[in-house]
Amino acid sequence: MAVSSNAVVGPCADLSSLPQTQSWAGLTSIIMVESERHVDDKVTTEQRFFISSLKPNADKIALAIRAHWEIENGCHWVLDVTFGEDDSRIRRGHGTHNFSALRQKALSVLKRESTKISIRRKRIRAGFNDLFREQVLASVRI
Repeated sequence: MAVSSNAVVGPCADLSSLPQTQSWAGLTSIIMVESERHVDDKVTTEQRFFISSLKPNADKIALAIRAHWEIENGCHWVLDVTFGEDDSRIRRGHGTHNFSALRQKALSVLKRESTKISIRRKRIRAGFNDLFREQVLASVRI
């Protein structure tokens, strides 16, 4: 299966002509990103819209959007898929923040461990294998 992806950020809309209201405070541009994905012979196109306080500058905004998705794909997505963060039922007190911090620390520890397996497998293996869990914890310098 051959997969490739391409995204284009075109000229950004300048919102200086919009009437100033409370809801538009600080908003200076609306951005449309058109992504094209090729999987074998199938091509899909998707448009996503963003609002921004950045001045209309396609190159600068494209970097900001890529940086955002790099964080999303590198951390938040992994936390959700590996640790089920979005499915968490914790709602009271400081529990959401405390468990989020614990998940992030666990992710960091698992990433530092050098075995070439997925984070999900490392997590499962550490849960069932005392020696591997010790190896994971030994990779952290306290």
